[in-house]
Amino acid sequence: MAEVREFKLPDLGEGLTEAEIARWLVEVGDVVAVDQPVVEVETAKAMVEVPCPYGGVVTARYGEEGQEIPVGAPLVTVASSIAAGTAATAGPTGPTADSGAVTGGSAAPGPGASGRDASAGDASGLTIPGHASPAPASAGAEEGSGNVLVGYGTSTAPRRRRRTAAGSAGRAGAGSAAAATAPAGSVPAPVRTPQPAPGAPHAPVHGDGPVPVISPLVRRLAREQQVDLRTVTGTGPDGLIMRADVLRTAAVQAAAGRPHGAPSTAASPGTVATGTGGSASFTGERVPLKGVRGAVADKLSRSRREIPDATTWVDADATELLAARRAMNAVDGPKISLLALLGRICVAALTRYPELNASVDADAREIVRHDAVHLGFAAQTERGLVVPVVRDAHTLGAEGITAEMGRLTEAARAGRLAPAQLTGGTFTLNNYGVFGVDGSTPIINHPEAAMLGVGRIVEKPWVHQGELAVRHVVQLSFTFDHRVCDGGTAGGFLRYVADCVEQPATLLRTL
Repeated sequence: MAEVREFKLPDLGEGLTEAEIARWLVEVGDVVAVDQPVVEVETAKAMVEVPCPYGGVVTARYGEEGQEIPVGAPLVTVASSIAAGTAATAGPTGPTADSGAVTGGSAAPGPGASGRDASAGDASGLTIPGHASPAPASAGAEEGSGNVLVGYGTSTAPRRRRRTAAGSAGRAGAGSAAAATAPAGSVPAPVRTPQPAPGAPHAPVHGDGPVPVISPLVRRLAREQQVDLRTVTGTGPDGLIMRADVLRTAAVQAAAGRPHGAPSTAASPGTVATGTGGSASFTGERVPLKGVRGAVADKLSRSRREIPDATTWVDADATELLAARRAMNAVDGPKISLLALLGRICVAALTRYPELNASVDADAREIVRHDAVHLGFAAQTERGLVVPVVRDAHTLGAEGITAEMGRLTEAARAGRLAPAQLTGGTFTLNNYGVFGVDGSTPIINHPEAAMLGVGRIVEKPWVHQGELAVRHVVQLSFTFDHRVCDGGTAGGFLRYVADCVEQPATLLRTL
């Protein structure tokens, strides 16, 4: 017999509630092994290949490339064969309605039956033309899935209970009719209730019924926009309410001059709200804030809302630092990058000023000072701005930081960074000088407490040893959370960094 299993998008960790289908790795009819990647999804943090914990033949795929789906939404259904002896040992007290209605053939599930229900109506001895038969469940069940994604583990899949005659009598007739027209030995195509096309609106839920939303981010956004979720039209699977739905409803209500919480009928997907009531109307391209761009927008907005930041800056003579780097790279061995040298200087400065290697627990009203330095550095990629994290940077020298930054940068540009490599930083270094600019006011990477920005290094007239000379000058900008320290601490940190840039020998005191 065949068992049809439905594999849903698992929890990818790090609080991610949705992902965008970037590329399908299998087609309907393909044979997949246990833990074989079936789809590549793009989350707000990284590109992730999602392995399927079931082996067998792919009978259905859900979603198109470019479509955003929530955690828990179905991805694929997989049909796998089970030895007849295994079904016989399941031990039902009497014949099931499905098995009683079918003899020597395959029963398709009745209308409205899900992929899980379909497994009860399959006949034993299923063979798949053109494909090698997957391993029987008696052997494969012991193997289990070896994947390590959050949300589904490595334990053996539980045996599904067969439905009793009383519980499945309503589907027996439809299953028998489908079996009569199905050729012997064919794979039963899962029959599902017709679903709306992707993006099609569903009627909003009114009254005291459940609101179709599972994402805490969507609920928080609704609170911030003062939108009543019961008035929102969901465009996700089964009417699930997405962030875009909340934003669209808020825009429509604002344009109509109503409070956000007032009931109204949301505009259909794709409707562009235009300003009324004296404000200008705008037309043009609408770019969804999703994926990396959406994650950056959410994080920077939260930083601005929650962190009372302040910025201080200073110009520093980097001539000696460049000379020290040339001397390091003149000897045999890996080359040292300038960004790694600046990172090593930041680590030394945080050792002197540990107040800045911290975060604020607003709920507990406590400042958490971290005992390790996990150094984040901003990297621009085709997918947008990401901040890979060098773990335990305080244990690494300039050579080690260079190697780790190079490895993470390469992975970031290829879209291979795991979510864990993009989170957990305690301090961020941002080199915007690569864009040819001198200064900036960095926005702190929440929930950290500080960020150092580095501008371009350019030749400028500079007073050196009492004389005017042409020197290599860089502007350093330091943004800090005013809750964790005052200006004196921030100024001391920045001055120490500038001193190390101007006189790299200062670092020897901390090595």
